[in-house]
Amino acid sequence: KLDSVGIDLVAMCVNDLICNFGTPLFFLDYYATGKLKVEDAKAVVEGIAEGCRQSECALIGGETAEMPGMYSEEDFDLAGFSVGIAEKSEMNRLTHVKEGDLLIALPSSGIHSNGFSLVRKLLFEKLGMKFEDEFNGKPLIDTLLTPTRIYVKTFKALKTKINALAHITGGGLVENLPRVLPDNMHAVIETSKIKVLPIFELIGKHVDKDEMFRTFNMGVGMVLVVSPETVDNVLE
Repeated sequence: KLDSVGIDLVAMCVNDLICNFGTPLFFLDYYATGKLKVEDAKAVVEGIAEGCRQSECALIGGETAEMPGMYSEEDFDLAGFSVGIAEKSEMNRLTHVKEGDLLIALPSSGIHSNGFSLVRKLLFEKLGMKFEDEFNGKPLIDTLLTPTRIYVKTFKALKTKINALAHITGGGLVENLPRVLPDNMHAVIETSKIKVLPIFELIGKHVDKDEMFRTFNMGVGMVLVVSPETVDNVLE
């Protein structure tokens, strides 16, 4: 499934940029393979272009490399980076986070781009499931590979009302949220209020809860830290 991996590639870059209060400007990609299959590469780049549209940034170029000595014919390596612009005075968000601030969870679209080693080991090796197995009304593979949600437009709309943002990627809530908190301050998360996605409920039947929260986003793709007086406005 090659048409949406490019969205994931862009998302991992731009979702990190906005956590530093950077507005994405442009993106470049790198596609390396053993033997270039034009249709495959085209599908990947179309996904990258779609990610850039969602991020309101430009895809200004890239590099394609054919290296049969490095890769088998079926393999390809995909990388990319984004450049954004930020006011230097706005980049350090730790100074904006205060005791009594509130956390707003923005929903993830699915697994996003983390935890697939565990997914493969559990669902396909241990449980013997197949890509085409039906899950929640569609093939399992479509649920697993739902593209990562991009939060750039939300950030732009709410920038003046956000104290800090935490991108919930590898390490989950327990490792990513503390990064935006000052020393000697911790967050209280009410797990009962998290709308855990069905795919995580399935995996969670076989994986320890602590490991679930350390590996997956559990349904929360981005956390906004906001002041109590602006929370209603942000939620609207």
